[in-house]
Amino acid sequence: MLKSHLQLNDADRSTLESLVSKGTLSVKVYKRATALLKLDQGHTLQSVAALVEVNYNTVTTWRDRYPDEGLALLYDKPRSGRPVQIDGTQRAQITALACSTPPEGYAQWSLRLLADKAVELNFVGHLSHNHVGQILKKTNSSRT
Repeated sequence: MLKSHLQLNDADRSTLESLVSKGTLSVKVYKRATALLKLDQGHTLQSVAALVEVNYNTVTTWRDRYPDEGLALLYDKPRSGRPVQIDGTQRAQITALACSTPPEGYAQWSLRLLADKAVELNFVGHLSHNHVGQILKKTNSSRT
């Protein structure tokens, strides 16, 4: 039995259809857009949840948020938390430094030596050896 769980206006429906047809969306946005379209077409919450492979309660949340937020619910809100202090370019510079030859008098780079050299070369304003270890751990480097 088809129920009307959600009524999209014409502008939102056409926007969602064009978004879904592009194929350049993130998975989250695609699932949310598809779910809203299917709910508008009269599909049940359970069938929509199975189609987009999320929990029934998640589809219910999207349905309930649509009247208040509109299509803004497709995208995640900014999250709280500490802002990034070392960006990708700086991480790449530190990784490249770790892969380079160590300074004269050293057989290999130590984490403290890398941190000091990165600050000396103005890659970053300040950097601890622990943070250097975390940066290198996220790479395939054997320096950690």
